Amino acid sequence: MSRVHDALRKAAQEREALRKTAQEKDASRKAQQEQERENFRNAPVLDTPAPQTAATVSSPSSGPQQGPAAGYATGPAPQFTPDAIRVPPSDGAIIGMPVSAPASFLAQAADDLENLEQILKNVRSFPYNPVPEALVVNPSRPREAPGEEFRSLRTRLNHLQTVQPLRTLVVTSASPAEGKSFTASNLAVTQSQIAGKRVLLADFDFRRPTLDKVFRIPTAPGITDYLMGKARVGEIISKIGDTNLYAMTAGGAVTNPLELLNLKECAALILGLRDSFDWVILDSPPLLFAADGNLLATMCDGTILVVRIGTTTFDSVTRALQSLCENNVLGVVVNGARRSELYSKYSYYNDYYYAETASEGESGAGADNEEQVPVGTDAK
Repeated sequence: MSRVHDALRKAAQEREALRKTAQEKDASRKAQQEQERENFRNAPVLDTPAPQTAATVSSPSSGPQQGPAAGYATGPAPQFTPDAIRVPPSDGAIIGMPVSAPASFLAQAADDLENLEQILKNVRSFPYNPVPEALVVNPSRPREAPGEEFRSLRTRLNHLQTVQPLRTLVVTSASPAEGKSFTASNLAVTQSQIAGKRVLLADFDFRRPTLDKVFRIPTAPGITDYLMGKARVGEIISKIGDTNLYAMTAGGAVTNPLELLNLKECAALILGLRDSFDWVILDSPPLLFAADGNLLATMCDGTILVVRIGTTTFDSVTRALQSLCENNVLGVVVNGARRSELYSKYSYYNDYYYAETASEGESGAGADNEEQVPVGTDAK
């Protein structure tokens, strides 16, 4: 009996040590956030003098263009800071257009992030009406197997949140068409079903955005517009129906997505969102096709890797994990399992999950073994 008591006492001490460690990390992170916000407010920005006359710029595919943006040809030479990143010239593009936002916008952005709680009360709202092809979990049919699998993933992540600072999460995959956007959308929806949980789903896949199509909301203004100083944070956040789910679309198309993600405004945005949401879930491009996901993983608390049965190779998973340095990978979601691989038609759980479907008169729905659902959520 004394051994049992000793084991229980030791387990309690270990849990207390984990809680103290988590609190210390959280305090350290908050101090770091405050310092980064201060640096963000005081950071030098590009200050280009106004042109004296309208200069012209020629491109291979178009004639001379006139306007203030081309005014670098007149007046004193502007002084560029290292943060003033330029868009690569392309056919018809104006050469020399800086990505950095003006100083006035940076000050507004810092104030908006500090007052985000008030801003969220007045953001635009759109009805919850995802397209059927997106296979988003239906809150009105909680007994469906896909929804149950995502609730299992939600439970594991919420447990991890109790022992370590975990609010910002990147959902990515090794290659395209493995279900990362499907996983991110459904995880965000299931997290938002918990009372009192405020969840933000952000589409950081600037190369192939999908969030606007899934939930039928406008593409712009979005994250790219914010990073380029064209929209404020309250204009790029949308509330989805009467749920606790908020969304940020990717925004207008850009030719330099990685350069935008490297801007200090991007890191400041993620830090600011972290303080106002219980979960911030980022959909990012595949790891082996773009460096965007690797960069976003360094800005967030954790990463989930999505793989697909019959599609993802062992070599792809190995290379993807190596690209992430395996330092903040929380686990792997195995996508694309067939119903017959999860529940036998003779089992109790098959009757539990699909009796409702059969009772609604959907012919063959209860015996369709080809439906694919996520399975095997291996979170640490």
